[in-house]
Amino acid sequence: EVQLQACGGGLVQAGGSLRLSCAASGFSFDDHHIGWFRQAPGKEREGVSCISSDDGTTYYVDSVKGRFTISVDNAKNTVYLQMNSLKPEDTAVYYCAADSFERRILSGLNDWAEPTYNYWGQGTEVTVSS
Repeated sequence: EVQLQACGGGLVQAGGSLRLSCAASGFSFDDHHIGWFRQAPGKEREGVSCISSDDGTTYYVDSVKGRFTISVDNAKNTVYLQMNSLKPEDTAVYYCAADSFERRILSGLNDWAEPTYNYWGQGTEVTVSS
């Protein structure tokens, strides 16, 4: 069974840090894009960051550049999102997602930030107080 298990969310004051983790089971991160998305109340799910498991290429939405860092440990099948200098507007439920290079190429899914990934975790809530 394919599963993505995200954890690490919580309540933090503005300016603080959190590190989210997402562990995969039932498949390997090899040849996958692994992304973090977030959804705030009343808003659409947005792409936060993505990493390519083969060469480590990373992508970030402009609002988190310089503050968030995505990384992957292929041996542990785990992806991380280090979030520093958190702001109240970062408050959301954060989801990890994964999709194979092959599926995205064959399906014409070229935008890493679109929530069209094949596998999704259950979400972990991040609340940043002002």
